Amino acid sequence: MDSDLYGLKVSAAWRQFRSESFAFWMICAYLFFEYVRPQSIYPVIDFLPWAQLLVVAALIGCFFDKTVTWVSSSINFLLVIFFTLILLSSYLAYFPEISFNNLDLYYLWVIIYFLIINIVNTRRRFFIFICIFLVASFKISLSLSLTWARRGFSFSDWGLMGPPGFFQNSGELAIQMLVFWPIAWAFAHTLKPHISRKWYFALMVMPITAIMVILGASSRGGQLALVCQLLVMNYRYVFNPKILIVIGVATTLIWTFLPDEQKQRFETMGEDRTSKQRLLYWENGAEMIQNNPVLGVGYFNFAPYFERYYPDDVLLGKAELPHNIFIQIGTDTGTLGLAVFSGFLLVAFKLGHWFKAEGCEDRQALIGRSANLSLLGFVVAGQFVTVAYYPYLWIHLALIVALTNSFKVSDKRRKGRL
Repeated sequence: MDSDLYGLKVSAAWRQFRSESFAFWMICAYLFFEYVRPQSIYPVIDFLPWAQLLVVAALIGCFFDKTVTWVSSSINFLLVIFFTLILLSSYLAYFPEISFNNLDLYYLWVIIYFLIINIVNTRRRFFIFICIFLVASFKISLSLSLTWARRGFSFSDWGLMGPPGFFQNSGELAIQMLVFWPIAWAFAHTLKPHISRKWYFALMVMPITAIMVILGASSRGGQLALVCQLLVMNYRYVFNPKILIVIGVATTLIWTFLPDEQKQRFETMGEDRTSKQRLLYWENGAEMIQNNPVLGVGYFNFAPYFERYYPDDVLLGKAELPHNIFIQIGTDTGTLGLAVFSGFLLVAFKLGHWFKAEGCEDRQALIGRSANLSLLGFVVAGQFVTVAYYPYLWIHLALIVALTNSFKVSDKRRKGRL
């Protein structure tokens, strides 16, 4: 069965999916509805809160799935501690009502995280789940890269826009592609021994179209993050003359494909009105943390606090969120929250770096490195947008814990049969 799955035989994948539990079906359906958003594509079915209902169904299914067992991880503890800090910060906030009205933007990710790590607990389940993640992301990258190509790779003020939801804005769309392409690249290379050349080249279209979307999204932060990912990915070989030539050619091609208007945005970085506003957000945000070091100014209180105490620094009509994940977390939950948030990143990096699975030792570094490249893309691009409570980090944490646990559990079961 595993060879058929890794050979990407659809019939085998479907048989495996049908044999799984109701809880697994529901968590897979949630991922599909959250990322593909068919309810937005076909308004006729947009009459129910599908994502929330599927989460509830998955939760109910857990009580009837005997294979669902508690999965331990240090990330679990950090999630609970972070939620406690958010509650305390909300209670002590300058504007408590705003804080409590936004609690669901965090605690829903906690629920989804625990559902994923406890339900997606075998290699086969993880394989199907990651396939859904990749196909859903590829659906976005393929359609938008074709859109960009049809308009002659030209520039537009709004860049490329994703489906309604988390990835509609060009900046957030670019981050999803930054998270997606390293995993898609590793997926193609890991399955290469099991699939035909045609399948391999078809899989490689996923990271290629994702990178095209990053370039076409006109997000300077996303493009900078892509450069960082590529440099880290090839750091061992970056000073090899051949690699330097390849990097030079690739950089030239990327710069050539960038529209003139996008190049001008890089040249005026720090001088245009948007950049000046963000610099003020960061400068004053750091001051907010310094003046409120323990729990910040309050969960989701940055904008109203900024408008009240820094009215002369509001350049764009009204204050927005700080456009930086660390300023966002620091003003929301203070230095205590920043410490926990940094813990999320550190533990996720360590899990990716040390990932090891019996039977695939030759590919373990590739799998772990892809996860950490995705994390790097999120962190670098997150210095320019406010996405701390978007799915990127929380789904990444769930995937890396599920990956580690599902392979560990499968190896124990295999050894038990020997």
